[in-house]
Amino acid sequence: METGSKDLSGQLQRVPLSESQLDFSGQPYSVSVLKVGYSLPQTDGTFRADGTITLITGPKTILVDTGGPWDRDFLLITLKERGIVPGDINFVVGTHGHSDHIGNLSLFPSAVIIVGYDISEGDTYRPNKLAEGQAYCLDEHVSVIPTPGHTAQDVSVQVRGTTAGTVLVAGDLFECYSDEETWRDLSVNTAVQEVSRQAVLQTADVIIPGHGLPFRVVRN
Repeated sequence: METGSKDLSGQLQRVPLSESQLDFSGQPYSVSVLKVGYSLPQTDGTFRADGTITLITGPKTILVDTGGPWDRDFLLITLKERGIVPGDINFVVGTHGHSDHIGNLSLFPSAVIIVGYDISEGDTYRPNKLAEGQAYCLDEHVSVIPTPGHTAQDVSVQVRGTTAGTVLVAGDLFECYSDEETWRDLSVNTAVQEVSRQAVLQTADVIIPGHGLPFRVVRN
C-alpha cells in the first residue's frame, strides 16, 4: 500500500503515482506528462533541475511549461511522436518565469502565450484579472488559475472531466508530493504559497508538480 504526505491535520493525504501513471484520459480533454521534472542537489553545492512538461489535448491543444532550453530537441521529438507540430499548439502556459519552465517559448510563435499573469498573442497582450485572483478560462473545462507564492505571479492549469477527476498542473506550487521540507526555501512568500497550496488541495484530485511524479489527493 502506498503511503503519502498529510495536509490539513490529516484530513488530506497526498499519494504519489508511478512512472506508468502519467496519462489521464478524459472528455473532452486528456492530460499527459511528457517529462517528469526533477531537482537534484549535487555534492559541490549546485543542483540540477528541470521542470515538468505537460500536454493537454482536446478541443484546444495546450502545453504547460516547456522545460529548459536543453529540452528543445526532446520536446520537438516527443510532440512529433504524438502527431503534433509546434503550429498545432493553441496555448503555451508557463507556470512561472524560471528558465527550467519557459526555456522553449520561441518554438511556439503562433500560440497564445501565458506566462504568470501575462497573456499575449504575438506582441499583443490581452487583459485579464489573474492579478486580482480571478481565473482565466480557456473554455468551460480548462482554466488558468493564480497560485502565487513560489513567485509573485505563479499560475496553475486546472483541467476538469478526466477519468482521474480534476487534474491540476501546478508548476512549482508543489515541488513534489513530499515537499514539506523543501518548498519553503524556494518560496518568495511562504504565507501566500501556503494559502495557494491548501486551496488547490481542496479542489484537485490529481496534482502534477513541478519537479516530481504526479500525486493523487485523497480526502478522508
